Amino acid sequence: MKILVTGGAGFIGSAVVRRLVSIEKCAAVNLDALTYAGRLDSLASIAGAPGYAFEHADIRDAAAVAGIFARHQPDAVMHLAAESHVDRSIDRPGDFVTTNLVGTYTMLEAALRYRDALPEGRRDGFRFLHVSTDEVYGDLGEGPPANEGAAYRPSSPYAATKAGADHLARAWHRTYGLPVIVTNCCNNYGPYQFPEKLIPTMILAGLNGEPMPIYGEGRQVRDWLHVDDHAAALGAILRGGRPGETYNITGEAERRNIDVVEAICATLDELLPDAPHRPHSQLIRFVDDRPGHDFRYALDGGKLARDLRWRAPVGFEEGLRETVRWYVDNRDWWEPIRRGGHAGQRQGTAR
Repeated sequence: MKILVTGGAGFIGSAVVRRLVSIEKCAAVNLDALTYAGRLDSLASIAGAPGYAFEHADIRDAAAVAGIFARHQPDAVMHLAAESHVDRSIDRPGDFVTTNLVGTYTMLEAALRYRDALPEGRRDGFRFLHVSTDEVYGDLGEGPPANEGAAYRPSSPYAATKAGADHLARAWHRTYGLPVIVTNCCNNYGPYQFPEKLIPTMILAGLNGEPMPIYGEGRQVRDWLHVDDHAAALGAILRGGRPGETYNITGEAERRNIDVVEAICATLDELLPDAPHRPHSQLIRFVDDRPGHDFRYALDGGKLARDLRWRAPVGFEEGLRETVRWYVDNRDWWEPIRRGGHAGQRQGTAR
């Protein structure tokens, strides 16, 4: 099986590509524009593997995308390419509109034309897996986790563009018959995450003895999913999910942001007993909250458990410790990013 993965040099995409090639023994075509967060060194372990190919292209470029379909003749698409950082979306919403909406439209159109031209046997098996986020469901407050039928109530420009992309994907299934499957996942964490999201930002700040900034009082709640579990779930859904359906992917690990950061501090204290910054919790600083910051996201993963017998195997405490250890041991991956100007600077405070 050959799978075209968009955004395959990003955090989640690279985990998907590594799993497809090294564990599931599939051929994988990595389509990535290599924007600031796309890093081919996250794929060094499989760069020379048989069946792996990289295509440097932008999903908004219809001619380039059509050419990639024609050259590689994939059996499925896993569409992960997106602008994904909420803070950046507050400052530069236009980038999110063009990539997440126009880019998804371009991919859907190219996939539809390609699928319709396939011989009958291959046409019936073709799939388009559209990967989305829990943020489309909006702020849940104290209510139950969102299931697949929950109303969309996006708050940020990022969430709004992902919600729009979800609607496009479903429309191309309903109107044109493209066999689309949609997934919505909770917050991912793990190795190779670009240091702008909460967990890697806090780990690197702690390692360097810098302030660890927490928005507001840190009481916002997120559900956490290890990126390798997410990659495994996407593979299971691509193989066994039904076109036209939506599946929530959850780690069943709701935590307050302050509790996550304090757990990171405790792990750094344990792993680095001689660090001059111990206890690392003394580095925590509370800063002005993000504009429009949603209080809580959470997903009901019951459908995925019932239909495909899938639940996340990695517990949050185990996964977080392994993640902190990875950043401690892999300075050669993240130090060039910080030297390049991406050092966890705050974004999204104003237009």
